[in-house]
Amino acid sequence: MSDKLKEAIKTSYLSIAGNGVLAVVKFLAGFFGNSYALIADAIESTADVFSSFLVLLGLRYAARPADDNHPYGHGRVEPLVTFGVVGFLIVSATVIAYESIENIRTPHEVPEPYTLIILAIIIIIKETFYRIVSKKSDETKSTSLKADAWHHRSDAITSLTAFIGITVALIMGDGYESADDWAALLASGFILFNAYLILRPALGEIMDEHMYDDLIEDIRKLATTVTGVLDTEKCFVRKTGMTFHVDLHINVDAQISVKEGHDIAHEVKDTLVAELPEIADVLIHVEPSH
Repeated sequence: MSDKLKEAIKTSYLSIAGNGVLAVVKFLAGFFGNSYALIADAIESTADVFSSFLVLLGLRYAARPADDNHPYGHGRVEPLVTFGVVGFLIVSATVIAYESIENIRTPHEVPEPYTLIILAIIIIIKETFYRIVSKKSDETKSTSLKADAWHHRSDAITSLTAFIGITVALIMGDGYESADDWAALLASGFILFNAYLILRPALGEIMDEHMYDDLIEDIRKLATTVTGVLDTEKCFVRKTGMTFHVDLHINVDAQISVKEGHDIAHEVKDTLVAELPEIADVLIHVEPSH
């Protein structure tokens, strides 16, 4: 198991533990503090626990080595897991929106002031989680971990809207008891928007969309540093889990032997894999220069 994968799995355990504790705290504070916005927050955190567990299972499965049935490895499970995470987000947003509308229509008490303190702490914690997990996802190139990071960010946004809603209810008093329910309804919209932000890159990955211009530029520059490579032509990159597979066409002198061209291609591959460790494999096609 690679160091990147170990880091990603460790980060997933952190997400599961953090979301589990916060879900309990939010529910208790919302129940005793008369705030559905906090209970809605707890619902999302509970969904986050399951989605983080799904991410963990996906990362472990993606760690399996390539075999006869999966010559490119098992990394494509990552965007599939991301689709599952998006599903959890959509379900959470739907439940929160429905319950918010029901609570808006039902008279209830103003939330307790101490819920604001709890929410402020939660916002800080969830934003910290987002930054930690997002940084790890960038380091490991993990799509599912990036989705998990956005889960933390959407949770922070939900808590922020709840904070605003409860503040309005407390300041304005009678007639504004449902302000935190409106806040929860608004939060459901943010959650759906975040679901789209998570889904888009995962869909692009599974469809082999062209999304890696910076990496392709690095590949071309490194390839031309190898003696015998006159230029590069086609360069295609596909992402598989946390690694990349590259198809590269290089130009060499048309007068050299097949063996010399073969040796140059091998040197290009070795150079790319050594200098860009995120690359799992490179297929080199040798073109004669005209």
